[in-house]
Amino acid sequence: MTREPLDLRLAPAALASWGAAALGLGWTPGQALAAAAAMLTLGGGLLWLPSALQRRQNVPRFVPSPATAMPGRSGSSGPPAAGAGLLRRTIGAAVLVAAGAFAIAGLRAGAVQAGPIPDLARQRAYVEVTGVATTDPVRREGEFAPYVIARLNVQTVLGRGVATKVRSPVLVIGDEGWLDVRFGDSVAAAGRLQAAQGPDLAGVLITTGAPEVVERAGWLYRGISTVRAGLVEAASVLPPAERALVPALVDGDDSLMPPEVADDFRTTGLTHLLAVSGANLTLVLAFALFIARWCGVRAQGLTWLGLVTVVFFVLLARPEPSVLRAAAMGVVALAGLSAGGRRRGMRALSVAVIVLVLFDPWLARSVGFLLSSLATAGILLLAPPWRDAMAQWMPRILAEAVAVPLAAQVVCTPVVAAISGQVSLVAVLANLAAAPAVGPTTVVGLVAGLAAVLSEPVGHLLGHVAGVSAWWIVSVATRGAQLAGASVTWPVGGLAITALAFLCAVLISVMRPLLARRYACLLVAAVLVVAVVRPIGRLGWPPDGWLLVACDVGQGDGLVLNAGHQVAVVVDTGPNPELIDSCLTRLHIDDVALVVLTHFHADHVNGLPGVLNGRQVTEIETSPLPDPPQGAAAVATWAAQAGVPVTVAVAGERRTVGQLHWQVLGPLDEPADDVETVSSDTHEEGSAPNNASVVMLVEVQGYRFLLTGDAEPEEEDDILDSGADLRVDVLKAAHHGSADQDPDFVLDTAAAVALISVGADNDYGHPAPETLGLFTQLGAHVYRTDLDGDIAVVSRAGQLAVVTAR
Repeated sequence: MTREPLDLRLAPAALASWGAAALGLGWTPGQALAAAAAMLTLGGGLLWLPSALQRRQNVPRFVPSPATAMPGRSGSSGPPAAGAGLLRRTIGAAVLVAAGAFAIAGLRAGAVQAGPIPDLARQRAYVEVTGVATTDPVRREGEFAPYVIARLNVQTVLGRGVATKVRSPVLVIGDEGWLDVRFGDSVAAAGRLQAAQGPDLAGVLITTGAPEVVERAGWLYRGISTVRAGLVEAASVLPPAERALVPALVDGDDSLMPPEVADDFRTTGLTHLLAVSGANLTLVLAFALFIARWCGVRAQGLTWLGLVTVVFFVLLARPEPSVLRAAAMGVVALAGLSAGGRRRGMRALSVAVIVLVLFDPWLARSVGFLLSSLATAGILLLAPPWRDAMAQWMPRILAEAVAVPLAAQVVCTPVVAAISGQVSLVAVLANLAAAPAVGPTTVVGLVAGLAAVLSEPVGHLLGHVAGVSAWWIVSVATRGAQLAGASVTWPVGGLAITALAFLCAVLISVMRPLLARRYACLLVAAVLVVAVVRPIGRLGWPPDGWLLVACDVGQGDGLVLNAGHQVAVVVDTGPNPELIDSCLTRLHIDDVALVVLTHFHADHVNGLPGVLNGRQVTEIETSPLPDPPQGAAAVATWAAQAGVPVTVAVAGERRTVGQLHWQVLGPLDEPADDVETVSSDTHEEGSAPNNASVVMLVEVQGYRFLLTGDAEPEEEDDILDSGADLRVDVLKAAHHGSADQDPDFVLDTAAAVALISVGADNDYGHPAPETLGLFTQLGAHVYRTDLDGDIAVVSRAGQLAVVTAR
C-alpha cells in the first residue's frame, strides 16, 4: 500500500504562532510589538528580498533543458535551488505568522490589564460593577460552605468613588444566589476585588450577596438555555452519575457529576467525555447529516446543514474558547480520517492552530489546547497506518476503533503524566469499551433534551433510553478504576517526563510492525491485562521501613501510621473515599486497628467509606466536639453500617498498637459551638471544630511525630501552657499550612521535617507564605502532597529519611 504523503508546509507556521503567543502573553504590549516588528522585518526579507534582487538583476527564470537536466533523471523539476526556495518561503511565512501572534497576544494581554480594575484589585477595593456573564455559574464545594464561580465581562465599575466604563474580564466567586444567572445575562453586583493570577483576568471579585439581573440574554441565548435545561430535565429520572453524564456528553456540563465518579473517569482516561470535545461535535454532525440524507438533502444543502449544526453545537456548549477549540479539532479529525484526508487533515490542523491562537492567544498556554492538538495530530498521523496494520488480521472497523484511542493516548501520555502524576494503563481498553455507548448516549440525549422542551414525559422516556448506554459508560469507568493496576504513579519532574516522552517515542517507532503481527500483539495485550488486573506493585512503593505516609488526598488530611505486620492506624481520611482507599491499597493495608478522626470537617472525614471498603477496621475514635453536625452524623452512619464501634478521644490518654505508642495532647478544653475565628490568609472562617482537633504525639522506633489536625492558635496555646514536651522529628502542619499558626508552638517542636497535606491549586491559598517562612525559620525540610504526592517517612540504617511518590 502506497503511503499518502503528508503536507507539513504549514506546520512550522502553526508552531511559531503557538510559541509566539505563549511568550507574548507574558510581555508588555511594547515588548511584544517590538518583537513583532523585528520578526515582520525578518519575515518580509526572507519572502521578498531574493525576488526583488532577482528582478533588479534581471535574471531569467530557470528553464530545464536536456543539457541541464540531472543525470539519469529525465524531466527533472528544477535545480537544488528550488528546494532552498521552498524552505525559505516556509520559514518566512512562519516568521510572519509569529509576528502577528506576538502583536495580538501582547495587545490582548495589555487590554485586559488596562483600566482601573487591576489597580483596584491590588488595593483589595470594594466595588460595584455591571457586566455580562460569559460563562454559566458553576457550584463548587468549599471547606465550610458551597460557593459559585462564574466569569463576568465588566462594563462599568464604581470604586474609590470613581465610576468608569471598562471592558475587563473578571472571575466572580459568590454564593448560591449566582446560580440564577445565565450565560449572556447582564448583571449588577458588588464585592471586594482581589488580584488575579495569570494574564487573562483583570481581577477576582468576591461578591457579597446575590447579583441583580439587569437584563436577560437575547432570544437566541435564552432558547439555547432552554434546550440545556431540557437536557437536565430529561436526565433527571436517572441515577446521579448517569444524570450528570448525559448533559456532559451533549453540552459539556459536568457540574452535577459526583466527585468520586469524576475521579474514576480521570483514572480510566475517560475525562474527555465529561467536557466538550471534538468527538461530541462529530457525533452530532454525523447524526444530522444522516437524517438529512435520509430526507433527500444533497450537495450544497448538506454543506449548509453541516454549518448550521456546527453553529448550534457551539452555542449549545457555549461559545467559549475551549468549545471553539473542540469544534475545530473535531472537524479536522473527521476530515483526516476520511478517505484521502490524511494529507488534507494535517494542513487543516495547522490552519486551525494558527486561527485559534490568533483569535484567542490564551489558548497557547492552555493544557486543554495542548492535549486536544496532540490527540488530533496523533489521530491524523498514527491512527491510519496503525489501523491498516491491524486490518491485516482483524475487521477494519474494529482496527479503527482500537487505533484512534491508542494513537491519542500514546501522544498525550507525557502531558497527562506531567499534570496528574499518573499514567493510565486502562485508558485504551476503557475507551474501546465505552466507545459503542458514547454515540447513542450523545445523540439520544440531545433528542431527549429537545423533546423535553416540548413535553417533559416524552423527554423523560427518551432520557431513560439514553440512560441505558450512559450506565454502561459509568460502569466502564467505575469498574476500570477499581482495578488494582488501573494507573501507575509517575514522577512529575522534568527528567522523569522527558524519559516518559522518550519511551512513548520508542513505542511509536515500533508500534506499526508490532500491530501487524497478530500473535505478538495479542501477547502484549495479555501481559497488559495481567499487569492491570494483578499488578506486582509500584516500583519502590511502599518504601522499605516506612513509618508514616501522608497520602495525597487533595485538599484534606489522610495519614497512615505503620503498626507493623500490615496493620495500620489511620489519622483522618481526606475528602474523597477513592483517594484514601487507593493510598491504603498501595500500602497493602487490609487491617486498620484504629481510625482517628481529628474533627468532623468534610476534608477530614468524607473519605471514611474508602477506609472501610473491604478492610477490617477495629475502632473509630473521634473529636469530642460533634460539629459540624452533618459530618458527625455521617460518621455515625458509616460506622454503624460497617459495624465498627465509635469512641471519643480524651486529652491525656495513652495508647499502644503494635510498634506505635501515642498520647493525646488535645483538645484540653471543649470549645463552645459558637466560637469563631477568621483566618488571616484567606476569607475562610475557622471555627470551634478546628480548635477541637485531636492532637497526637506519636512515638515509633524512637522517632516522634506530632499530628495536629486543623488545630489553630487557641488550641496550640492551650497545649503549650500544659507544659507538654513538643520536641519531635516530624511535624504535620496544622490546617494544611494556613496562616493560623502559633509561632511559639511551631518553633518549640524543633522538627527536622514538616509535612503539609494540601490540595493543588486550592482556593484557600494554602500553604500560606507566612507559614512556609516559619518552617524556614525552624530549619525544617518541607514536603507537600500537592507537589510530592504520597510522602513516606522511613527509617533506614538508624536514620530518618523521606521518600516521595513523585
